[in-house]
Amino acid sequence: MQNYIEKLDELKLNSNFRTIKNISKKEGKYIFVNDKKMINLSSNDYLNLSTDKDLIAEFIDKHKNDDEFLFSSASARLLTGNSKCYFRLEENISRLFNKEAALIFNTGYQCNQGIISALFNKGDCIFCDKLNHASIISGLKLSPAEHFRYKHNDYNNLEKILREKRDNYNNAIIVSESVFSMDGDVADIKKLVELKKKYNCMLMIDEAHAFGVFGDNLTGVAGKMNLLDEIDIITVTFGKSLASLGAVCVSSKTIVDYLINKASSFIFSTAIPSVNVMWSNFLLEDKFNVLISKKEKLNTLFNEVHKIYPSVSSSQIIPVVLNDACKTSKKALELQQAGYYVLPINPPTVPVGTSRLRVSLTSDIMLDEIKDFIKRV
Repeated sequence: MQNYIEKLDELKLNSNFRTIKNISKKEGKYIFVNDKKMINLSSNDYLNLSTDKDLIAEFIDKHKNDDEFLFSSASARLLTGNSKCYFRLEENISRLFNKEAALIFNTGYQCNQGIISALFNKGDCIFCDKLNHASIISGLKLSPAEHFRYKHNDYNNLEKILREKRDNYNNAIIVSESVFSMDGDVADIKKLVELKKKYNCMLMIDEAHAFGVFGDNLTGVAGKMNLLDEIDIITVTFGKSLASLGAVCVSSKTIVDYLINKASSFIFSTAIPSVNVMWSNFLLEDKFNVLISKKEKLNTLFNEVHKIYPSVSSSQIIPVVLNDACKTSKKALELQQAGYYVLPINPPTVPVGTSRLRVSLTSDIMLDEIKDFIKRV
């Protein structure tokens, strides 16, 4: 026990100790922490849907008497945790992304982890961007396949590794996020498609932070670039722009059938409640125009912000890199006192010496509010 205490003390000393915040209320673009009202710049609720009381009331009024309006699935989907709405959501998503099939997972973490750990075996290999999300890295660790991590968004480095290693393995896949969650920078998916074809690989793109934000039909960076048909596996989450719960893998029917039979994180998990699945369907079917309108509003905002605060980001996620963890934590507290809820991102989430404030823009935030925030940084 003393060893754990010492490790926790070390985290506190280096400003890396995590705590759960006392959030009392969320109200549109605002958050109340310890009863202090602040503009929320730390949310993934990019379209500000999760606290829309009118939208929630409309959904409940429409579906409250439905047989599927349940707050627990009470089982894994392969047992009794399934009903029509799950299939409908999978059909909606596969149609949206122009793919044969889709499979719902409980979280984005379980989705990425489950896909990578299930699909690739001994004799296969995985080529992974070094800054991919922890869920992807977890999948690498669980997979018996070999893996190689290329320098972040460095496609010359990726090709060098592909040239040296690809022919030594059977199945191979390149894995990248589209919008990276800590820097907000965007992968060159066109280049990844080119390398995938040149070296006979599959390509997997995680659109978690891009779904609902990019593309005419909300289909992320790949959709915006008209490259959906070139990507073998796409993953998206419902807990960010869609303000719901769960995630989905979109791919061929063969891949989806294989995951149903082999992905442990799908097979052995109680399914998400059907009420959440119904909410996702409600937004995609009944409120798609609302989503598009919110997306366009958010795009206008972050395009304007990038003009006045240039950074490595090309998205709604903007890093304010302050390097030192103590300095970053102190600045976050100052900004919270000024009414801006922004959090420090310190190691091990980011490399030592790259501590930053991670600013997430959402559709209801005003440009003048961001201008005032920038003056205070």
